[in-house]
Amino acid sequence: MTSLASSPAGIESAAARAARFSPAARTLAFATVSVAFFMDVLDGTIVNVAIPAIRGSLGAGDIAVQWMVAGYSTAFAILLIGGGRLGDLLGYRRMFVGGMAAFTLASALCGFAQTPTQLVLARLFQGATAACMGPQVLAIIQLLYPPAERVRMLSFFGLLGGLAAVLGPVIGGALIEADIAGLGWRTIFLINLPVGFAGIVAGTWLLPGGRSAHPLRFDLAGNALVVLLLFALVFPLVEGRQLGWPWWCWALLLATVPIAAWLLAHLRQRMARVGSALVDPAIFRERSFGNGLLTSVIFASASSGFLLVLTMLLQVGLGLDPLAAGLAHMPLAIGVGTGVSLLGRRIVSRLGRSVIAVGAGGMILGVIGLAATVLLGCPIAATEACLFVAGLGMGTISGPLSPIALSRIDKHHAGAASGTLKTVQQLGAALGAASVGTLFFVIAGGAVQAGPTRHGFVAAAGAVAVLLLLVAALSQRFPRKLFDQT
Repeated sequence: MTSLASSPAGIESAAARAARFSPAARTLAFATVSVAFFMDVLDGTIVNVAIPAIRGSLGAGDIAVQWMVAGYSTAFAILLIGGGRLGDLLGYRRMFVGGMAAFTLASALCGFAQTPTQLVLARLFQGATAACMGPQVLAIIQLLYPPAERVRMLSFFGLLGGLAAVLGPVIGGALIEADIAGLGWRTIFLINLPVGFAGIVAGTWLLPGGRSAHPLRFDLAGNALVVLLLFALVFPLVEGRQLGWPWWCWALLLATVPIAAWLLAHLRQRMARVGSALVDPAIFRERSFGNGLLTSVIFASASSGFLLVLTMLLQVGLGLDPLAAGLAHMPLAIGVGTGVSLLGRRIVSRLGRSVIAVGAGGMILGVIGLAATVLLGCPIAATEACLFVAGLGMGTISGPLSPIALSRIDKHHAGAASGTLKTVQQLGAALGAASVGTLFFVIAGGAVQAGPTRHGFVAAAGAVAVLLLLVAALSQRFPRKLFDQT
């Protein structure tokens, strides 16, 4: 435990330093990265409840609205793998603190934006800075805890992430209603400033220094190919409808196949030539990890799309103010927390991989039930009951999914693997905002009137249900024995 695991330069590695942490030091480090994780997930959805206010204040159109949501996730996804690799190379604490500082600056730029374009650009910058900070969180957890204990800690992050995502609109609605200093919707971004400053101080003093014991060279070409791939996938989905789906939009979407093949070939060639790449292709051969990535991107698409259209339904379709719309998310949040808390080790060991299919079924029931209450004009109590069921299913999926995907990854690839997993989760969030959001806005006619907005939500709910059916099917491809205990 106390022997030095050093980098080639003779510098003590992060793993060696983390191994000497006392239980109290581990707890403080865990609390520090937990707050940062909660903040970066929260900022992916907190903007949802502010959309009507932003549209009224800045005159933002449908496409700008989608980019405010999808832009954050897209920038996050594009740079996450590189951010994880930079953690391996430069040090997890250094990247965490630097990313936190940049994230705080980006939040200030969002809060003081004067036009829709400025806000979209600031959101892109915010997502990019989160990509420097985010992968270090899971990497540090993997360094602090042995595999069996790590599963429990990562399960907590499933709970935290799910709660952050659904509590974003609740916290956002409360901040907008409070109208602190007359700032209105701007406070949803400016609240990050004091939290960010505290995170910088805590990260500097409480997290283990050092880098990976086996740092690999940075893969610039691989990063460029990832940027090209995700741009070709997300940009036409967001912009295509407004531009009338010109030929080049379809060409970009079709180009994702050869670009993905090019990226995979590059990774293999680079590993054979220099022994390092953006991601070692070998990790994709691990069954849990490969299937976990695919399941995660689809689940994130369903969840992100649902949360976006839910906020529009509550405020435009049902006429609730921002605070009431935020509070209407509480049954969803309670459901998520309950779903994750039910996933103790005894429950997972008894149901195995079927836990995810059960969660998908519960979320489908809640989403379709909510659509039915909208069509039938049921009282708000029925809406809240359906939101609780949807949250219960969402939590049942989100709790075990990340631990399952990462359970057999070697700690030497901690940064790259966690960065890859978070990349596909953020990519899924961007795709959900782009695809489900586009379907919603087309049928809702821009979501400016109550009736069309309700019909748009019903159509979007159907799309979300289809995505969740795919999640249930993919869950059966996981190994029957989910976790190694050694």
